[in-house]
Amino acid sequence: MDHHGVVFLLLAYAVAVLAGWTALDLFQRLKGRQGRDRAPWLGAAALAMGGGVWSMHFIAMLGFDPGGSVRYDPGLTLLSFILAVAGTAGAFFAASRESLGKGRIPVAGVVMGLAIAAMHYVGMAAMRTTATVGWRVELVAASIVIAIAASIAALWASRRETSIGWRAAAAAILGLAVVGMHYTGMAAVHLQPIALTMDEGGAPPLAIAISIAAVTAVILSIALAASMADDRSRLVSVLAAAGVGYWEVNLKDRSFALSPRARELIDLPRDRPDGDVMNPVWVEDDEHLARRKAALEAAIAGEADYDVEYPIAGTGRWVHSRGSLIRSRSGRPLKLAGVVSDITDRHRAHAALETSERRQKLLINELNHRVKNTLATLQSIAALTARKATSVEEFTAQFEARLMALSDTHNLLTATGWERAMLADLLTKELRPYSPEQFRLTGPDLLFDSPQALAMGMIVHELATNAAKHGALSTLDGCVTATWSEPDTDGRTTLDWIETGGPVVAKPTRTGFGSRLIATSLKGDLGGSAELDYAPAGLTARLTFRPQART
Repeated sequence: MDHHGVVFLLLAYAVAVLAGWTALDLFQRLKGRQGRDRAPWLGAAALAMGGGVWSMHFIAMLGFDPGGSVRYDPGLTLLSFILAVAGTAGAFFAASRESLGKGRIPVAGVVMGLAIAAMHYVGMAAMRTTATVGWRVELVAASIVIAIAASIAALWASRRETSIGWRAAAAAILGLAVVGMHYTGMAAVHLQPIALTMDEGGAPPLAIAISIAAVTAVILSIALAASMADDRSRLVSVLAAAGVGYWEVNLKDRSFALSPRARELIDLPRDRPDGDVMNPVWVEDDEHLARRKAALEAAIAGEADYDVEYPIAGTGRWVHSRGSLIRSRSGRPLKLAGVVSDITDRHRAHAALETSERRQKLLINELNHRVKNTLATLQSIAALTARKATSVEEFTAQFEARLMALSDTHNLLTATGWERAMLADLLTKELRPYSPEQFRLTGPDLLFDSPQALAMGMIVHELATNAAKHGALSTLDGCVTATWSEPDTDGRTTLDWIETGGPVVAKPTRTGFGSRLIATSLKGDLGGSAELDYAPAGLTARLTFRPQART
């Protein structure tokens, strides 16, 4: 130690610690990889550890002053480097093979320690100086033991799931062990000066040591950067495999970065720039744009996590984007990062559920209304039949016949699953319970598809029931005339429902459920409208609609 300066000691230790840290980090890349995908990271970890140890050794050797000029044999110097890297590579390979059992770590550590010790003593043999070199055997043995112990510790540490703090402590201890091994080996050196003159030219040892340390640090830093890039790449790949995109916002300049999958989800071509994070072109409307901007500002300010859903312009697609601030250990915000996923199916299912709930409620109201209407229709049929019947037997026969006709009206739609029906059939079945003199139907054959058949069935039933309760079908002399036309050039058809001979009609003081049902049914699936005229002589309804099919 008398021949070593403090600067060389500190440089050697710094390189050893950085090499240990880098090797531990790179070795973690092997986890979860198979086959050829392991080789680059195994080689990088071996190069970091072996090369770092060799650099540490050479820097420390530059600080060694044997009392005269020193030169190094290039061949032996290169061999010492190869021994360090090859021994470390073989040890790391063995340590990564679970199939070799628990004993692989000690065995691999012995091999690695011997390779590092061989690197040290081959490097010493490469030294050419004006003194003969002798060795103290006990200190040589001690340096080899330290090298083996340090190697076993390094391999054991590399197999653990390590936090940053634990890894830093492990690297510091490994650095001390490796430097301790070197200086123990150097303490074993015994020099005997000889009468030999050597050229003392060349760069100062300290400058060479600093240069080697700097180059080694740069190489190891590049390796660490590659490891960090691999972390990000693997994360993006895993997210993409799950159909999720990744994004991040740099808080310094508000620059925006998107993964390829994120670009696909927001329909942004790869050759286009990422755009303005605050005013993206892919958000469909101003309302969602303002909502997204407010959420982004709150997330950047650290007030809340970023969590928004919005439609993508021109695609019909909905996405869910969420993220949070990434902070340094001191708490300083570094960037806003998150993921984006396609929620179109979920959004459509939610919309369909809402539509279904509005319909499962309309149907409940319709069921309640139809039960009341059915009872009112039965009451009207019973009253009309009783007025006309001359005996109980005649009343019973006519009443049962009209009840069956009313049932047939429902069976017409039920039999086809409320899918397809003729307009004339819907009207006939609904009016069949009444006397033939009480209704007249005139018009061409018009065929409705499933949704329209259901809508028109509700409308006809409502009109007939209203006529039976309050209009022309509530008296023996009343009559309903229904006429409809061929579709015009725009595909629109008009149905006129005219009631005559009934009681005096008064316009309702409020819009009832029946009127709303007629208007809603026409406006929806039938694409039409209704005009209701409550004239004193009888109701006149003009229905305009678009049948989807005609015979």
